[in-house]
Amino acid sequence: MNHERRSKIFVVDAQVGNLDLLVEYLGERYALSVALDGESALEDIPVTQPDLILLDVQLPVMDGYAVCRVLKARADTAHIPVIFTSAALQAGSERDGFLCGGVDYISKPFDQLVVQARVARQLALVTSQRQLQICNLNFSTMQQAHAADLQRANRRIEQSHLDIIRHLGRAAEYRDNETGLHVERMSRYCGIMGRALGLDAQRVTLLEQAAQMHDVGKIGIPDHILLKPTKLTPAEWHIMRNHCEIGAAILGEHESPLLQLARTLALTHHEHWDGSGYPHGLQGKQIPQEGRIVAIADSFDVMTLCQSYRKGVSLDEAFETLQDLAGSQFDPELVVLFVAQRAQVEQLIAAWDAKTSPVDLRYDEAGDAKAHTVTPG
Repeated sequence: MNHERRSKIFVVDAQVGNLDLLVEYLGERYALSVALDGESALEDIPVTQPDLILLDVQLPVMDGYAVCRVLKARADTAHIPVIFTSAALQAGSERDGFLCGGVDYISKPFDQLVVQARVARQLALVTSQRQLQICNLNFSTMQQAHAADLQRANRRIEQSHLDIIRHLGRAAEYRDNETGLHVERMSRYCGIMGRALGLDAQRVTLLEQAAQMHDVGKIGIPDHILLKPTKLTPAEWHIMRNHCEIGAAILGEHESPLLQLARTLALTHHEHWDGSGYPHGLQGKQIPQEGRIVAIADSFDVMTLCQSYRKGVSLDEAFETLQDLAGSQFDPELVVLFVAQRAQVEQLIAAWDAKTSPVDLRYDEAGDAKAHTVTPG
């Protein structure tokens, strides 16, 4: 018998027919509770403590936005993600929902596959955050262990953190099939710059691992914005820019150096050297060095990577663009450093383009790259 805990979902909708549909779509997999109005929901949700709330915008007396604001103001419910449902989305309504604490929208009439996919994605994120909390608690607890066991315990904790990083990475790849190759390549570019800067091997490894989580906040961006093939509107761009702070919130505050660095990179990789970036408008060396490294590696790979909707630019064009933006968008010294490593960059790209096995770049005592093909195990 399977005793695995079923995720709990609380559904609030004024129409019994909508509740029946959601129970049909979700009831077999999840434990559902329902309410027909906001007042009843506010009484029951603190008691049931669901993992996710599906909240209709058009409720009698107290609309969904008002209910969400109350939930987010209460310590015992503020952590529960809210997906709004609505049959009549008007201009600005999505923005209002995000501002009051919602994480996504599902339009009516309901589409079964859309409902199931959106719910599964949010619950996967809840699971990841819970695992991070448990992992951090274990880290703090094990630090108090006997000195003879501390080194072994720390290795287990580090492996747990790596597992969480990979878990979140897979969640990001689920949103966009091209993300996996991008994060792998850009993280290796970060390693190339880290070694050229003279960072020790442990710090370079940490940078490469943490860099793969720089865009984890995009998990919280709605599909119709994240995957939009055309230019975003100003309102959509406002929402997209939130992914830096969403990523920092997902990764949270931890004692683990890996998770600390991952959070820093998520928060600072869109800051610009001249202060024109986001989310905080940091300038120059106010931006952590690792954040400045990721900004260059991320932009370079986005420019050169061929994607389903566009062809990447040539290496000459990409390096020229970095040099043109040195001193405005990018740290000028790091741009010079990266351009000087062009031979290693070309070697890395050639390995991917040739569709070889993953390439492990080994480095000799002089710091020169030696390509070594890894056989998949």
